[in-house]
Amino acid sequence: MSQQNDDTRDRKHDDSRRAFLVGAALGAAAGLVPEAQAQTHDAHATTGAAPHTMASGDSHGAFFNDQDAATITAFAERIWPAAPGRAGATEIGVLNYIDLALAGAYSDMQDFYRRGLAQLDAHCHATQHKPFVQLDAARQDDVIRALEQNKASGFDWPSAPLFFNTVRTHVMEGLFADPVYGGNKNFEGWRQISFPGGQPEFTQQDMQSRAAFTREPIVGLQARANGTVRGG
Repeated sequence: MSQQNDDTRDRKHDDSRRAFLVGAALGAAAGLVPEAQAQTHDAHATTGAAPHTMASGDSHGAFFNDQDAATITAFAERIWPAAPGRAGATEIGVLNYIDLALAGAYSDMQDFYRRGLAQLDAHCHATQHKPFVQLDAARQDDVIRALEQNKASGFDWPSAPLFFNTVRTHVMEGLFADPVYGGNKNFEGWRQISFPGGQPEFTQQDMQSRAAFTREPIVGLQARANGTVRGG
């Protein structure tokens, strides 16, 4: 019975976090292009070439080693967890997005991530006797909450809240930026918040409707640069 209660509590916690983040997600999606990568996109917009190669949702290797990739994957999944019938951060390709960004537009943040991840695991070993990836979901949530509230020990630079806020921002970008940047695989992030992408036009019926926009295809930067319209 205790396990069942724990599972129910975890599901409610995941659902409430997802609902809270949807509002921020709509703003992130509306921007289409992460600010730090806008210049990279401009250089490719006329040719239709992607600024970096998209890969599978769990791909890495442009910057992260296997251990750090596993930690970021687990961290991102707790920020945007999977639910029945809904993909989480892992399947949507957040790791691939952050990995590519740190090898490109965010390369000046490589040391930030190295130090932050090292401090995260040091904190987990000191308080939980395990690295972050080996903790269960509830304990991972406790660690993330401690980071957010500046209650995690062992952090100097980056500070715990700064590390949390930065990673959360990059997770949101991986979920809701245009797929051309390596995340939002198959437009899944946009589908979950009913964001239509860069539609070339909206009908009068669309403009008057109060329902979520669901018409296919969803349009991304790559299709627009190529002069084509296609779905995920």
